[in-house]
Amino acid sequence: MHIIAGERRGATLFAPKGMDTRPTQAKVKESLFNIIQAYVPDARVLDLFAGSGNLALEALSRGAQSAVMVDQDREAAQCIRRNIEKLRFEDCTQFFKCDWKQAVTQLKGRGEPFDLVFLDPPYRMTELDECCAMLADAGLLAPDAMLVLEHRTDAAKLPDGRFALFRERTYADTQIHFYLYAAKEGE
Repeated sequence: MHIIAGERRGATLFAPKGMDTRPTQAKVKESLFNIIQAYVPDARVLDLFAGSGNLALEALSRGAQSAVMVDQDREAAQCIRRNIEKLRFEDCTQFFKCDWKQAVTQLKGRGEPFDLVFLDPPYRMTELDECCAMLADAGLLAPDAMLVLEHRTDAAKLPDGRFALFRERTYADTQIHFYLYAAKEGE
């Protein structure tokens, strides 16, 4: 696994061993970034199920402003920290070792909503709709934020009407939905 493009192109990344973390395949990652390339420059990125930090670090390499990565797994946390250090992104990253609900609670009210959000949870998790709703309710999404949801093709519940489907792609048993957040007036 490596960084595909940008400032840190070609850098290899550490990845957790075992089946608990499922890194996004290189061809899927390249396709994904081709679709969202206009949303990456200067973006504030949230990677809520970071695994190795692969997606957030790729975004930083391509010009994102900052990234917050979240993962509760001990080995994943070690890999994320090592990857941040290896790529010298300490000044523009923050890492939370906790579950996604705790992270949303801790991030709520910080006044810097995210422009680009990656949600690539373990395949056994199907509550992506709840996750999207909590992010919106907590004020963590900028107007027109791009959300990238990666999940097993038959598993995810789709988010509510505040999220407009932008694109979708299927790769074998993996499906990626790209949503734009449409903040309601007053949010």
